[in-house]
Amino acid sequence: MAATGAPEVTAGLGPPGPAAAGLRLRPVPGLRSLNGGTVLLGGYPYRMLRLGPAGAAHVARWWAGEPVATSPGAQTLARRLLETGIALPVPSGGPGPEQVTVVIPVRDRTAELALCLDGLRAPQPAPRVLVVDDGSRDPAAVAAVAAAAGAACLHRPVNGGPAAARNTGLAAVDTPLVAFLDSDCVPGPGWLDGLLPHFADPVVAGVAPRIVPYEPSDRTEIKGLLRGWLPRYEGVSSTLDMGAVPSIVRPGAKVSYVPGAALVLRAGPARAAGGFAEHMPVGEDVDFVWRLAGSGWQLRYEPAATVAHQHRVRLGGWFARRMDYGTSAAPLELRHPGTLPAVAMSGWTAAAWAAAAIGPAPAGPAGGLAITTAATALLARRLAPLTGDQTWPVAIRLAAGGTGAAGRLLGSTLTRAWWPLAVPVAVAVPRLRLPLAALALAPPVLGWAERRPPMDPVRYAGARLLDDVAYSLGVWRGCLRHRTARPLLPKLTWRAPAGAGGPARPAASDPSGGS
Repeated sequence: MAATGAPEVTAGLGPPGPAAAGLRLRPVPGLRSLNGGTVLLGGYPYRMLRLGPAGAAHVARWWAGEPVATSPGAQTLARRLLETGIALPVPSGGPGPEQVTVVIPVRDRTAELALCLDGLRAPQPAPRVLVVDDGSRDPAAVAAVAAAAGAACLHRPVNGGPAAARNTGLAAVDTPLVAFLDSDCVPGPGWLDGLLPHFADPVVAGVAPRIVPYEPSDRTEIKGLLRGWLPRYEGVSSTLDMGAVPSIVRPGAKVSYVPGAALVLRAGPARAAGGFAEHMPVGEDVDFVWRLAGSGWQLRYEPAATVAHQHRVRLGGWFARRMDYGTSAAPLELRHPGTLPAVAMSGWTAAAWAAAAIGPAPAGPAGGLAITTAATALLARRLAPLTGDQTWPVAIRLAAGGTGAAGRLLGSTLTRAWWPLAVPVAVAVPRLRLPLAALALAPPVLGWAERRPPMDPVRYAGARLLDDVAYSLGVWRGCLRHRTARPLLPKLTWRAPAGAGGPARPAASDPSGGS
């Protein structure tokens, strides 16, 4: 592994082949089954999967709790269901903590490091722990904290950033699994229990837990942490929190990436993939995860397992970090073309919203409705041979859901990428001010209604818009630096795929956080 520079996107590093025999599956929430189980509607992006009678029988048995059989056909179908997000694994077995080495990159933050190391003492047998001091100004203090916790310590004489420190630790690991933890993470007892069973499936190269806000046992300290609007907002909208829904991890999935702040990996595939890109100050974890997924390995997000994190709650540092995350969009899009458009959705849906927003009332909304109706009819025509008398109810449900989700997605894109263009347009064209304002405000208002954070909707919406502005400034800065506009451009599909009228595929434009 090179000490510096960018690892090339690798090929041919895939897993040892599908081996799902004995694995148990469960349907993703909201999955619909039609025509005796031969048609499945679900997954992410929403899609339709057609099965033969034998395949439908396999799936029915799996939903009833039977394990996947040893036949190649059953194993191939099971893998297909997992990769499309139609099925979720029910993991069991797997390695123990003694087969894990925890690597903690750190620079100077000895107090945070001590808290992190203290949280690693609970499992018995405990995993090995390796602290990588990434050029601290006081390396003796870092070494003392590591020694007090019984952890080994490697010292890098020059600061190289998180990617370089993780690569140093990865090169020194001699266990089958490596768990990367940032020094401001606070793992709790049993934090590995929900992650390690996933490695019973040999095609899984990595699993990430859900990252939640750190809550100290001292109630006075908790009250201090929650004082002010920013800690309250960050507690429910952290860019590190991938949400409550388990998912396969790859571009276009429900969870398109996971942060490197807490990530458990097979050490061999991680090394074969070239490690983390040391030339990337941010987004290096997203790039690494996508390279692993692109080489054939499967990565999973398991929100039932959690790791606490000490979030940034000072406005200046928080805003600057959000901008830093935005700068990663351009280099990531250049390394993984097509994965980070400003927005990705059906062209029909985008055209309907554009007509409704741009056209004068009542012609504009009427035009949008006409486009949606035409797209629904096309979708129904394609679904008819498979869905029978359920064709129109299914098509209408998919089209309505897709149109609503697309409107919310366009609103997010407006504030996270396009506002430098939208503001002058709104100033120049008065009749567009209300539609653009409504689009911009819809995502934070809906987000508040869904999450019910411990803050009023006005403060939450203001914090969300400030978050978006910071990120978008970073996106534009990165585009200028790398001389590309690709993260600012939409990606539209005009063919009406079965199920594409459903919830629109979300933009993969934010490698640092959710909506």
